[in-house]
Order: sequence, then C-alpha cells, then structure tokens
Amino acid sequence: MQLISNMIEAHIFREGKSGIEFLLLKRSESEIYPGIWQMVSGKIKAGEKAFETALREIKEETGLTPVKLWAAPNINSFYQADKDYISFLPVFAALVNPDDEVTISKEHSEFKWVEIEEAKKILAWEGQRKSVDIIKEYYLNEKYFLNFVEIKL
Repeated sequence: MQLISNMIEAHIFREGKSGIEFLLLKRSESEIYPGIWQMVSGKIKAGEKAFETALREIKEETGLTPVKLWAAPNINSFYQADKDYISFLPVFAALVNPDDEVTISKEHSEFKWVEIEEAKKILAWEGQRKSVDIIKEYYLNEKYFLNFVEIKL
C-alpha cells in the first residue's frame, strides 16, 4: 500500500449577515460520487504547488477568485480501495467577496451558500465536517486564526 498526496481540499467561505457561509457544490451525475455535496477538490498537476492547485481549482469549479487564502491546520485522508493507497489532502480556506458571482463547472450540477450547521449536515465525510469546524473556530476567533498560514496572493 502507498501513501500519497496528490489532491487538495478547498473550503470557500464568505461573510454573511449572520456569520460565515460556506459554498457547497453538488457533484454531477456523470462524476465519481454523484449527487454528494462537497467543497472544491482537485488533483495537483505536475510542477504545481498545493496552494496553486487550490487557486486553480477554485477558479475552474466556481469562477471565484479568493481575496485571502490560508492553509488550514488540518490534513484530510481517505483510502482508495481499488488502487490500495491512502491519500492525504492539504486543506485550504478561501475567503471570497460576498457579492462575487458563482459559475459552476460541468463537475457540479448545483451550488448553494450555507451556514456552518447546514454545511456539517450535508457534507459527506467526517474530515470535511471537521475542516468546517476548524475554519469557523479559527476565523471567528482571531486569537486562534493566527495559527493559520496565510498564503500571499
């Protein structure tokens, strides 16, 4: 079995009227894991840094450009049975302007902005829900947010 890190996870959020809201995307029926709600994810291309992948995938999947990007203090993982490997995904938090328009790619059929508790109810995997909690805690409580590594854009 191999241990690999060839994908990223990027949670897009904005400041809403009652706190922060996360952008969730519904997987198209033609994609792997059809119909699930998720954040942005994607494969790292050769020669690309993980944060560059996050920025590229955010643009490709949503049309958005973050105003700030952080490496969250969390790594997600999953086991791929057919290829017998464990994949480790760096997690990014991307703040966008609240008025920016979302344009989804063919990978997704729908999108919605949701508050934290709804995001945690509809995200498929525990690690993704944990990332939402971490981002919420760090962003809303500034003393903890200092632990995030900001990536200068």
